[in-house]
Amino acid sequence: MLSNLKNIFKVADLRNKIIFTLFIVMVYRFGVALRVPGVDAGAVRQLREAAKSQGALGFLNLFSGGAFGSFSIFALGIMPYITASIIMQVLQVVIPKLEEWQQEGATGQRKITQWTRYVAIGIATLQGAGLTFIFGQGRGSAFFGAANKAPDVVLLDPFMPRALLVIPSLVAGTAFLMWLGELISQRGIGNGMSMIIFASIVSGLPYSYYSILQSKKFIVFAILVAASIGILTAVVRVELGQRRIPVQFAKRVVGRRMYGGQSTYIPLKVNQAGVVPIIFASSILLLPVLLSNMLGSAEGWRGSIAKFVNDYLVNSQNMLYITVFFTFIVAFAYFYNSIAFDPIRQADQLRRQGGFIPGIRPGPQTERFFAKTVNRITLPGALFVAFIAILPYIILWVGNVKSFPFAGTTVLIAVGVALELMRQIDSQLMLRNYEGFLK
Repeated sequence: MLSNLKNIFKVADLRNKIIFTLFIVMVYRFGVALRVPGVDAGAVRQLREAAKSQGALGFLNLFSGGAFGSFSIFALGIMPYITASIIMQVLQVVIPKLEEWQQEGATGQRKITQWTRYVAIGIATLQGAGLTFIFGQGRGSAFFGAANKAPDVVLLDPFMPRALLVIPSLVAGTAFLMWLGELISQRGIGNGMSMIIFASIVSGLPYSYYSILQSKKFIVFAILVAASIGILTAVVRVELGQRRIPVQFAKRVVGRRMYGGQSTYIPLKVNQAGVVPIIFASSILLLPVLLSNMLGSAEGWRGSIAKFVNDYLVNSQNMLYITVFFTFIVAFAYFYNSIAFDPIRQADQLRRQGGFIPGIRPGPQTERFFAKTVNRITLPGALFVAFIAILPYIILWVGNVKSFPFAGTTVLIAVGVALELMRQIDSQLMLRNYEGFLK
């Protein structure tokens, strides 16, 4: 391991990329500490404490690296860009022009990326305006639930002049984060957006474990650390798990030469959707909260709806919330895989290349085989992701701890980004005849 680390710094190009990536991450972490102008410092401290929960506030704070809890210029984080990317990926199935751009290669991908930026800025504007009005007009605790103990008002008076300053600051912070992510992708190592999310997640892990050690006995801390190691091992195995479909290419004679005849395979990941189902499910569960706040908390049927949403769909310790969250994740995993992997297109592309699956005829039989295989491997992957997502709530319920840092969305994103980063570093080392990390 130590020799492999030394090899990284022996390669000048790889060393410069890693140093540049660390520098951009430092710039990002500095921006997390810059608070937007016109906010109440006392209310921000209260918001930071409320954001340590596992509910909606905790989810937003996770993807912003603590910036949401500090109401900094990066409070929205990179989530608007992630949401825009998912929307554009879904629209590629619906809009023929986007599908055409996808098939154009690098030129079409640049066009899709540009439109993704526009959609991300629009989403950031809506989210920034929504958060500003929620925390500027006394709706903080009503929106995120009384269980989270969020402050009602964060902005100082008067509201409107300060709101016109806060909203552009939040949108500009998201745009700056997108630029930093693209710099990492171009001149650094790894995917820029993923590296920013990775830095957001791992930045809070040391303090979270330290707080558990301070509040609980050493035995409880040791058990939670052992559970974290077990979860990490299981997630790594599932992330690397594949269903390899064997493919044989027919022999072709072109002139005096014979081509083809080789054997290969199509790798299908067990967890093909990643953390997208968790993001979808969390966003859907926030919609009833928004609608209940629009109805108000008056007496009668509107008050009953607001009370039901506050008691069951906001409180993450409630069994109904956990069950609905688990079901949504499994359903969205199937939905995402149906969009990301098209059996008809895959079978047609395989036929055009002169390939076939041994024992399966090209055409409709290959399509049915692909569809059946994807559905079979999606179920265990979806159940595993859903279980990991609700595991923090179960541990909080059973273990009586305030937070469990390395579970749920945290471990899934951290492991996925770390594995991809190690693959890129390995490829750079092996090009120069050095041994890599992954065996």
